[in-house]
Amino acid sequence: MRLFLTTTALALTLAACGGGSEEPAAPAETTTPAATESTAPAPAPEPEAPAVEIPTAEEAEAAVEDMVEDLEIVEADYSEAVAALPEPYNTGDYERGESLFRQCATCHLLDPEAGNRVGPNLHGVFQRGVGELEGFNYSDAVLEADFQWTPEQLDHWLENPRAFLPGNRMSYAGMRRPNDRTDLITFLLIKTEE
Repeated sequence: MRLFLTTTALALTLAACGGGSEEPAAPAETTTPAATESTAPAPAPEPEAPAVEIPTAEEAEAAVEDMVEDLEIVEADYSEAVAALPEPYNTGDYERGESLFRQCATCHLLDPEAGNRVGPNLHGVFQRGVGELEGFNYSDAVLEADFQWTPEQLDHWLENPRAFLPGNRMSYAGMRRPNDRTDLITFLLIKTEE
């Protein structure tokens, strides 16, 4: 394939420069020196295009197999982490939970260095009590509450935040389906500890 491309590039270069044909070029007209006086410099030759190295079919297939193996390793890491969680989260769907988190990501961040948005940063949420993240301005209802964030507490909160803790400022209407909450919490149990 590489030889074909190099040969093709050479043929195109020769054709562009007027070379490579079987027939000799017609002789140029002869003129007198006075007729050919020109002050314009001769055009600079165009630089040669660099050779492009295209992988063989075998090389491309091996690269794809390597990428698939890398993806399987990532999935295996999360599946092991999910299996190590307590019930019912050990049967949750991490990828689906990650997708569901997009609803939360407009208000909450997970990176420990990212700070807060409208809602507090959720990194390490299961290691702290309600309203304990320094630097976030909680509502009075949250500040007066007294409980530790557990997967079960978060499940009740996510079902209907206003009913769970009246007076809090979270505007989210709630996640009604228990399976959705399980998958989201499965994702958060792993992601908030990374």
